[in-house]
Amino acid sequence: MSKKTIKVGVSGINAIDNPGPGIGVARSLKEDTELNVEIAGLSYDAMDPGNYMDWIIDRSFLLPYPSSDHTAFIERLLYIKDSWGLDVVIPTLDAELPFYIKYQEKLSAHGIQTFLPSMSQFKTRGKDRLTEVGEAIGIKVPRTHVVSSEQSLMEAIDDLGLPIMVKGAFYQAERAMTVQAAITSFHKIGAEWGYPIIVQQVVGGQEMNVVGVGDGLGGSLGLVGIKKLWVTSQGKIWTGVTVHNEKMLTAAKRFLQEYQWRSAFELECLVDEDEIYLIEINPRFPAWSYFATGVGINLPARLLRKMLNLPVPEQQDYPSGKLYVRYTYELISDMEPFQKISTQGER
Repeated sequence: MSKKTIKVGVSGINAIDNPGPGIGVARSLKEDTELNVEIAGLSYDAMDPGNYMDWIIDRSFLLPYPSSDHTAFIERLLYIKDSWGLDVVIPTLDAELPFYIKYQEKLSAHGIQTFLPSMSQFKTRGKDRLTEVGEAIGIKVPRTHVVSSEQSLMEAIDDLGLPIMVKGAFYQAERAMTVQAAITSFHKIGAEWGYPIIVQQVVGGQEMNVVGVGDGLGGSLGLVGIKKLWVTSQGKIWTGVTVHNEKMLTAAKRFLQEYQWRSAFELECLVDEDEIYLIEINPRFPAWSYFATGVGINLPARLLRKMLNLPVPEQQDYPSGKLYVRYTYELISDMEPFQKISTQGER
């Protein structure tokens, strides 16, 4: 295999208490030593901890927010390409995916490769279409309403009863025990993430997730299932264990086959004995994706290998009962790196 250095940009390097997936993705890529990867952290804030993690992130660049002028965003990526040699981008944040999907052909024409779903595939995983997806892949979905006004919220509460889950289209979910709490969550999430809002029946069960990568032809480059043991106040996994829930893994395979999914994904489920409820589909790597790498299924490296037409490991099995523990860590640095990325937009 060629030892040519592959320059990869990875976003989501905000390794904070509500972490992005980027550090786990970058760490996974570094561990496949045959790939000979250098990582550029694509950051939206000079204070993102990944900007100072030199043993994982080789270079850091600040980008404008993807919701702003797309021309400025493209120009920034092309600047990184010209000045550093960007070959591949692996975006890991929901809010930036529509941009990368829309412009993936334009970026490719400039030598920046991506491995992403189509826009129609991306829309399929929306929270407002979960019921349709659940039926297609053979698992249940909590009863759901998509609401855009207080009146439709009240109608949803009348149908579902209380408590309910109130969710944003991209991020954030809150459990509401009362009507007033539901109204407060509705306006709070709507103000931050926009409308419509998803209102969902609360169901019981253990939180189980599966992460995987689809090859775009209905096949899998690898799947790993986990059970959450302990989560943060924001619902992020803090400790977990690998599991083989065959019904959940089969649903993930059906998802790939039914929708010809191309790229990383995560199914969030609640499992109550033999019943599985699909809660959410994330169209990218989750923050815990390094867990899969740690048990032998290096999904970011497999995605990159597939993208570059390099051999992909055939191993699909992984051990059950492996424990994942997230922890906090402190970095001490001079002010110079912060001043450099703040003033020059890179370091």
